[in-house]
Amino acid sequence: MTSTNLTSDNQRLYVTTPIYYVNDKPHIGHAYCTVLADAAQRYHQLLGMQTYFLTGTDEHGQKVQEAAQKRGIDPQQHCDELHQAFKAVWVDLDCKNDQFIRTTEPRHKIVVQKALQLLWDKGLIEARDFEGWYSVVEERFVTDKEMADGGLIGSDRIVRLKERNYFFLMSKYQDDLRQAIASKRIEIIPHNRANEVLGFLNQPLQDLCISRPKARLSWGIELPFDTDFVTYVWFDALLNYATAVGFEEVLDGGAGELFWHWWPSLTHFLGKDILTTHAVYWPTMLMGLADALGVEHGTLLPRRLVTTGWWLVDDTKMSKSLGNVVSPLALREKYGTDVLRYFLLREMPVGQDSNFSEEALIRRNNADLANDLGNLLQRTVALVHKYFEGKVPAATTEPSAAVLLMFQYISYLQGTHPVADLMNYDEAQPLTESIRHFRLHRSVADTLGIAQRLNQVLTSDAPFKTAVTNPAAAATTIHHVLGGIAICARLLTPVMPRASLEILRRLSAEDFLEMDLGSSYNLTIGAPVLEGPPLFPKFEWKPVPVVVTETGTGAGAGTGAGAGTGAGAGA
Repeated sequence: MTSTNLTSDNQRLYVTTPIYYVNDKPHIGHAYCTVLADAAQRYHQLLGMQTYFLTGTDEHGQKVQEAAQKRGIDPQQHCDELHQAFKAVWVDLDCKNDQFIRTTEPRHKIVVQKALQLLWDKGLIEARDFEGWYSVVEERFVTDKEMADGGLIGSDRIVRLKERNYFFLMSKYQDDLRQAIASKRIEIIPHNRANEVLGFLNQPLQDLCISRPKARLSWGIELPFDTDFVTYVWFDALLNYATAVGFEEVLDGGAGELFWHWWPSLTHFLGKDILTTHAVYWPTMLMGLADALGVEHGTLLPRRLVTTGWWLVDDTKMSKSLGNVVSPLALREKYGTDVLRYFLLREMPVGQDSNFSEEALIRRNNADLANDLGNLLQRTVALVHKYFEGKVPAATTEPSAAVLLMFQYISYLQGTHPVADLMNYDEAQPLTESIRHFRLHRSVADTLGIAQRLNQVLTSDAPFKTAVTNPAAAATTIHHVLGGIAICARLLTPVMPRASLEILRRLSAEDFLEMDLGSSYNLTIGAPVLEGPPLFPKFEWKPVPVVVTETGTGAGAGTGAGAGTGAGAGA
């Protein structure tokens, strides 16, 4: 068995989203988690790192079977149709995943069955008769304590079952898992979520039921050692992360070069509602497989879990029954891909809940993008065409104090200027720090700070005046402002790839796309500066009055009501 270097995640990043359940269409929560993961891998590319980005669909289980039955079609046909909706929306939102995996693919079924067989042969799975409460919605058995604490008694989606099933001996790994999380071998972001998991692990950990009898659920992967049962959907789904990078070869005792290249840097993005499955079920499954394969536990554990919050409406989680589900494609068609991506990444601090409203999206667009960045580009290009023949002017004089402060700020973001020399930077931090700690909302805000400071340079240096009285000084200011805009655009490519490319195209600076975070930036003197329409048109917010009906209160589409879960995925 090939071992792995656990420090290699300093040079690589293997990013995954949850695989989304195909019982419904993509919503804003799916979009947020996937855009966040996409931006994370793009930001790490800025740091000069290799990245691999996986997403996909979870296509087995009771909810899929029920959804297909309601439509009167075969479950596979249902999955073949519904997974296309997820594939298409990621293209529309400029998410550049390296792979899209489906759990109905033959290669994944092989991995699941081989993993089950290894655990069975190792004595880590055993058959038991079991009676308990079963949640149809969550597709799992719930404890009596959960029944009492959660007020689930009497729910028509909770049933009492007595049946024979197969159990993975998850309790065997409780102490090892607690140590892995406490030591941050498995880093959970934000760290308060780690405390929640450790609190959960302070109670006795139960073994995990990993089978469902075909008599009540047929849509799943058969157990290799008992074909009267199918695999519990979560055991199946979680293994997708390993299937995608060649785990089958490892299970067969091969070198598994692709697997070991990426696995040490495994970083899961997921919603807080599926943290337990990823922080408890998944690592214990991997520890069991490590024992079966004869390798150390740490070599198979995920490196980190980045846990997102929920998009809320009036502090209420999205729900189809409440009618407050938001379509990411509808927002994209209305406001554009870049505006939607910017809003999602800027508005929600990673790990926290955030209220969604269309009004907030418009406010971000108008203030940050139209006013700060878009207007900066328009006015600077206009000055170039008015005073410098539409070409990048040369900087032949000493830069002004405002320009020096602006480039000090950029150097600070790049990590090349000491903090002690800087003032009035609020919460800004070097991008390497915010990126590596997955504080991407901070990265976005701090990068927009470049545009805000460039606007201050134009105000204080007034090149529209000095172009007449001191052309050389005006040329120097404009040269550096154009350079600052190009830097800002490059650093925003993980967030707004289309708009950033267009800005660089207008400045004849497309080569900036090849530069990483620490590179120096130089514009070509005399290169054409191109005019164009405003990149970020402003929108006017027109709320629609709330309509009161006999059955309750409803809101029109113009109220901006809509939300989504942080991950909305899995089983």
